[in-house]
Amino acid sequence: MTQTGFVWLVVLLALLAANLPFISNRLFVVVALNKPKNLALRLVELVVWYFVVGGIGLYLERSLGQIAPQGWEFYAITGTLFLTFAFPGFTYRYLFKPRA
Repeated sequence: MTQTGFVWLVVLLALLAANLPFISNRLFVVVALNKPKNLALRLVELVVWYFVVGGIGLYLERSLGQIAPQGWEFYAITGTLFLTFAFPGFTYRYLFKPRA
């Protein structure tokens, strides 16, 4: 796979992972819970998914060659982008009214 393909793969994984906490009522899409997840648990799950996607991105970057050093600006931007990617799932979960 080319470098461009890896970039798009990570972007699509981030888009999917950012919405998983809000779409699924299971913890990390695997563990069934007795009660529905609250917002705090969904946000913790969102942070964990951010690090999982970041780890996959680091692995793919390492497979292409040397990992470029990143400063705090990189993590601030990617974190904000991940939150932006989560907006459709958040909107679906908390802002849409169920049809009667």
